[in-house]
Amino acid sequence: MGSFNIMETTVSLVHAAMKAGEVTSRALVDSYLRRIEAYEKKGPSLHSIIAVNPKACDEADYLDRKLAETGELQGPLHGIPVMLKDNVNTFDMATTGGSVSLEGYIPDEDAFITKRLREAGAIILAKTNLHEFAIWGETISSMLGQTVNPYDLTRTPGGSSGGTGAAIAANFGIIGIGTDTINSIRSPASACSLAGIRPTVGLVSRAGIVPYSLTQDTAGPICRTVEDCVRTLDVIAGYDCDDPETAWSVGRQPESYMPFLKPDGLQGKRIGILRNFFGKEEINEPVNNVMKGALSFFEEGGAVLIEVTDNIDSDEMIRNASVHLDDFKTHLNGYLSGLRADAPVHSVEEILASGKYHPGIEDNMLTALKLDVGTAAYNEKLIRQAEMRTKIMKIMADSELDALVYPHQQQLVCLIGEGQKQRNGVLCSATGFPSIAVPAGFALSPDAPIGVPVGLEIIGRPFSEPVLIEIAYAFEQLSKYRKPPVSTPSLD
Repeated sequence: MGSFNIMETTVSLVHAAMKAGEVTSRALVDSYLRRIEAYEKKGPSLHSIIAVNPKACDEADYLDRKLAETGELQGPLHGIPVMLKDNVNTFDMATTGGSVSLEGYIPDEDAFITKRLREAGAIILAKTNLHEFAIWGETISSMLGQTVNPYDLTRTPGGSSGGTGAAIAANFGIIGIGTDTINSIRSPASACSLAGIRPTVGLVSRAGIVPYSLTQDTAGPICRTVEDCVRTLDVIAGYDCDDPETAWSVGRQPESYMPFLKPDGLQGKRIGILRNFFGKEEINEPVNNVMKGALSFFEEGGAVLIEVTDNIDSDEMIRNASVHLDDFKTHLNGYLSGLRADAPVHSVEEILASGKYHPGIEDNMLTALKLDVGTAAYNEKLIRQAEMRTKIMKIMADSELDALVYPHQQQLVCLIGEGQKQRNGVLCSATGFPSIAVPAGFALSPDAPIGVPVGLEIIGRPFSEPVLIEIAYAFEQLSKYRKPPVSTPSLD
């Protein structure tokens, strides 16, 4: 591999090195596999990866041959190793949703986004752990147990896409893919000093992804830089006839999101600080102190900050506007019933009967079995979602805002054995609006050598990803908060 250093590397750095003959796709894969070997079950024992792709080295060798023959990279993600959440279908590896009830089941075909990634030249290096069936936020499953936060080994990495978050933070790959029903891309991004994009519902296809709530589900990138998130979004976004919701994206998606990576992207932006999403108790002080420092960079970059004091309560929204558990049985059964006859389970009821799941999700599954779509209570929640969409649009219109910002979590990501509290992700989940989470700094904590990461969220109107990318990229370039964890140092 010569002098090429994979630590904190990016797509553009890798591609420049490949063209210069300084690194091969195979050398890259081998280096990440060495890191996984060193830190996944040993050392900090992150428990972030359910399975490694046994053909990854062969795929890398093929891409190296093509580059040597043609002198051209085979797509915008040529040779880039991807950490893919294990609820996204892969035709050549099992897709379990983190559940032993689906252990060993290999789908017939890739999910739409998996196909797109492979067509762009990416290598699916590993399938990552998740909170089983993406049903909550601590990233614990019957397939792998508890994933650990590489910054503080006593804490969770957020979730449900915490395996992806921990793996990307620890430099096990370059691109991560998560899914997000309530918090699940932005939570691990926030907890692991990463950038994560929850796209507008309808921008990225969910076809071939194990569903939780198709009303709220979406998929998106979790990477170390905003730029790599944007490169990934370019590849996975777009219309898919197998996900009707993506019809809404037609005509509303630019040819590429790359031109919106503007270092001066904060200049002249009007950004609302949603004060009700900041905690007011002693436990919230570490996050609030970090946010104070982070917000100063918005003004330094030329943005105007406006206080927004409207009464919006994230916990109340989870109870009365989010339909995640109402959808769960119907939408997961829709996926499971379509699996081949040799699949071990074909319904939520069969999962429960099998006993092959983590006991921590049992209460949620039993609750979900009593709920359904189309009930009076369900329809009331959908009305509240519509009202909230209009409320946010009016707040932004009245103050002529480009975006709203707030901490993703009002308190630090929880300790292992506890549950996440005071997360704010539901605002975008219940409205379908887009959001980007970016590192906002670190809060001191006794078991975290460089501190516990804190992330802030930037949200906007539907399909306003270009504006959010301008803001997030400019903030990232000014603040430079991202730091790798000390628990997984370079092996070279």
